[in-house]
Amino acid sequence: MKNQSISHFRDIHVHAATVQEWNQDYNQLTAGTAESSLIQLSTGRCHVFREQINQRVVQHGVAPRGKMCFAVPITAPGSIRMQGREVDESSLFFLHGGEEFMFHMPMGMELLAITFERELFEQALAQTASAKEISQLLRQPVIRLPAQRYADARRRMLAAFSQALSNEEFDNAQDRELELEQAMLGELLQLMTDPACDKQQRSPSSTRSFIVEKCHRLATAELNNVPSVDELCQRLQVSRRTVQNSFRSVAETTPLNYLRSVRLNGVRRTLMTTQASRLSIGDAAAQWGFYHLSHFAAQYQELFAELPSHTARAAINDRAPA
Repeated sequence: MKNQSISHFRDIHVHAATVQEWNQDYNQLTAGTAESSLIQLSTGRCHVFREQINQRVVQHGVAPRGKMCFAVPITAPGSIRMQGREVDESSLFFLHGGEEFMFHMPMGMELLAITFERELFEQALAQTASAKEISQLLRQPVIRLPAQRYADARRRMLAAFSQALSNEEFDNAQDRELELEQAMLGELLQLMTDPACDKQQRSPSSTRSFIVEKCHRLATAELNNVPSVDELCQRLQVSRRTVQNSFRSVAETTPLNYLRSVRLNGVRRTLMTTQASRLSIGDAAAQWGFYHLSHFAAQYQELFAELPSHTARAAINDRAPA
């Protein structure tokens, strides 16, 4: 059975929660009102979505279990990191089901994501002449592809997605679901079996990405005692200049702004999933290491273009996510 939706958002947290089956947080890093679009379509064995966000975002979460997850950049106007690898529009992203991920998405980026049931993908893979080589290739999260062939395949995948969305009879036609699944499978497998695709390629995670991701985790793990940038430098045994350069390269911002923004996003998620009568703004801010309410409110407004008092809280009948 197919589910189809076209949504527009002015909050990345609502956007993230609307992506079917994905357990993830989006953290807005650049200042201003978020504007995003999300188009999704699900068949019985495949979920395809196209998303675009006007702000720089870092995504952190776990890929859906029992799946094989691919993402195709459509436009990539800035520095992108996927699992610590520097990527561009000639890169295919891949995650195994249940794998934790961190993805740095630049302002205005648009991508197409395709998630298959593992059994469906493995059956199709077994029918290719390069099954063993592709399995080796899928041990890494970023696969470099021939630019022109990738561009042609991307165009065909987007056309197949658009056609499936516009077909009014899609709900009642299993053959249409199969057509979409086979189109997406065929394009991806053909790209990876292409002789011009280097089957031996390796893309190690960069040191700069490791530093940013380690700082991200440390800053969100100890909210009652948030480490300063200097303390993070000491823990990682690297210089302040190295940390500064790492954040500039990976996230196009300073470590102070990045880590504060991630915690402000945490407050926003907390406010949106709790009732005002049960948790005050001050207590929500304190949970994320903000103890000076006036400073916090100014920083919050600067990042999200609204005061925390204007952020929609959970209604009385709403249940906070588990």
